[in-house]
Amino acid sequence: MGTDTVRAQVADEAAGRRREQRGWYFYDWACSVYSTSVLTVFLGPYLTSVARSAADADGFVHPLGIPVRAGSFFAYCVSASVIVAILVMPLAGAAADRTGRKKPLLAAAAYTGAAATTGLFLLDGHRYLLGGFLLIVANASVAVSMVVYNSYLPQIAPPEERDAVSSRGWAFGYAAGSLVLIANLVLFTAHGSFGVSEATAVRICLASAGLWWGLFTLVPLRRLRDRRTAAAAPPVHGWRQLAATVRDMRGKPLTLAFLLAYLVYNDGIQTVISQASVYGSEELGLGQSTLITAVLMVQVLAVAGALGMGRLARTYGAKRTILGSLVAWTVTLAAGFFLPAGRPVWFFVLAAGIGLVLGGSQALSRSLFSHLVPPGKEAEYFSAYEMSDRGMSWLGPLLFGVTYQLTGSYRDAIVSLVAFFVIGFVLLARVPVGRAIRDAGNPVPDRI
Repeated sequence: MGTDTVRAQVADEAAGRRREQRGWYFYDWACSVYSTSVLTVFLGPYLTSVARSAADADGFVHPLGIPVRAGSFFAYCVSASVIVAILVMPLAGAAADRTGRKKPLLAAAAYTGAAATTGLFLLDGHRYLLGGFLLIVANASVAVSMVVYNSYLPQIAPPEERDAVSSRGWAFGYAAGSLVLIANLVLFTAHGSFGVSEATAVRICLASAGLWWGLFTLVPLRRLRDRRTAAAAPPVHGWRQLAATVRDMRGKPLTLAFLLAYLVYNDGIQTVISQASVYGSEELGLGQSTLITAVLMVQVLAVAGALGMGRLARTYGAKRTILGSLVAWTVTLAAGFFLPAGRPVWFFVLAAGIGLVLGGSQALSRSLFSHLVPPGKEAEYFSAYEMSDRGMSWLGPLLFGVTYQLTGSYRDAIVSLVAFFVIGFVLLARVPVGRAIRDAGNPVPDRI
């Protein structure tokens, strides 16, 4: 085979890889609007207000006959969604690895979540149970879809490209979140000019996130390609598959150690994302327009933060860069405890701090974990990884909700999350990632 032919083949492979990477970025573009507009901005305060309208004289609602303080209902729903995810994610991950048919699984999860999110338009009056149900379905669906989505990363990017590719994916997501939040802000602040009430404007914003999610999922479904595997293994379901994955990870203790660190600190990150708007509205007395503007600032700065921390990782390594971001998270969250009520400027300062570290800490964690996964088990391992990602954390929202339930103070609830970042820092600092990558059977990048 001639040199020109080899060069042409290499060029064709690189072009095909870049095409897949561009398609892959667009799933972040599609589903991140759910995380931003729905989970972070609108649904927490709105579902809390619906629950309060249905509460008894003591401020409690009674789902399934259980007394729950209305202010804790949203946090409990976010936490409860992990039950569904635990049953489904390991099964989806194993099926993706076993069959190689990832696109049908990605489509099923994405469109289930998009339909549930669109259905939030029906959330009004006293329908807090409907809102809780749709939240659980959508949150579980985004987690399942991310298992399949993230498992593409080792297949579409060689080791030296993964930090950059993962960071670009997060940047696409935050860019989409910013664009849609601008439209949301216009509709919400000028809802009277559009002839709709404030509540209707919120419901339109919620439903539009589902429509956006469904529409732009078409791009990765067209660009990504399935990779057939060898002989299929017999299917294993739910908890049994999760147990089998954990048993396999025990043979890779350093991979398991990194995953444990990630599960801890990302639990804190995801809880801040899902509960910050509740904290701002209920404890600080900030209006919805202020919250939207603050989250928009987070999205814009997160694009720069994701790309900037990706560059820092090339100089200092992904592990050191993540550790630095955890220090910044700890300081920022501790400062949040002291924010004065009714002073939006300080909430904006807090939002800026979160935005600068948010995208990078998540993007680099994803790319670093991809190096620690044994070849051929990408989706299976990412199912365990994904149990703490994209709002699927359960311990953080549970702690947040219980703290508020016991104290009636959102300040106590928010400061309780500092423990996740401190413990996560200690656990991650103890993981020798170079040796972990070698033990997983993967080549070690020059800078990790």
